[in-house]
Amino acid sequence: MDYNGSRAFLSEEQLIYTITVPLSTSIILANAVIVLGIALNRQLHNTPNYFFLSLLVADLCTGVALPFIPLMGLNRELSFGSCMVAHVFPNFLFLAFLLNLVMVHYERYICIVDPLHYNNLWMHRNFPLALLAAWLPPLLYASLPSFGWNNWTENGTTCCSYRRVFPNAFIFLEVYGLVLPAMLVIAAMTGRVLLITRGQLRDICRLHRSVERGNRTSEQEHRLNLRYTRCVVAVSLTFLACWVPYLIYMHVCIAFLISETRWSSTMHIVLSCTGIGSMAVVPLVLGLANRQYTEPAHKILQKLRDR
Repeated sequence: MDYNGSRAFLSEEQLIYTITVPLSTSIILANAVIVLGIALNRQLHNTPNYFFLSLLVADLCTGVALPFIPLMGLNRELSFGSCMVAHVFPNFLFLAFLLNLVMVHYERYICIVDPLHYNNLWMHRNFPLALLAAWLPPLLYASLPSFGWNNWTENGTTCCSYRRVFPNAFIFLEVYGLVLPAMLVIAAMTGRVLLITRGQLRDICRLHRSVERGNRTSEQEHRLNLRYTRCVVAVSLTFLACWVPYLIYMHVCIAFLISETRWSSTMHIVLSCTGIGSMAVVPLVLGLANRQYTEPAHKILQKLRDR
């Protein structure tokens, strides 16, 4: 690598750390607060919260690996083993995070859609197997380039790039066979839950009117409708803020991969940091919205404030 190339690499690396280190630190600290809240509250020591705890661990690991994910788009001088670790391990953590997110949404979806059979759910009866299913398949798939499915050729160079590690078929299968279906499943389950909630809200309002024997909308109905509207707005904003940036990043990557043109490193860094970072915020939104998870942190802050 010549002087100009080395200088450009250092500037790109500095840009990556400038963007990712504050974001990564925030993700790690927020996950630690929620994990502490679950650990200190014995009432939360149950199977659903253990699944959520697994998601928080995966999210925390994603926060740790966040500064290394944009580096995958840069060309570095690394040996075969080091190059594989630098690409395979962050990819495994991201896939494990995504599968844990699907599992948590599915567990809560069944709780609302089919509450009578909720306790007999296979995930509750075989909790260790469910956790293994959330972590082992991502590890096996992410490790495939290490076992030969790669573009690495012994041409005398030690240049490490994602094009030499991940074949196009591997990237297409991961994006359109794993990541995108998982996101669609989560969106479908969330939409179904909102529809069920809307139907239950209408039934409650109808029963309330029959008890009150009046056709006018009461103040309580207004509060229920307002609360549901806030819920829909919160879900919509979460989708726009957390999922849309990653969707943009994913399809931009695929577009440049198909065209086989070299794109701006700065644009790649910004898109990858915002895309992966926004995805990692989803469990934090779910956790920080629950007062039971944040109650120990509030008590500690209250004691510090009183002192």
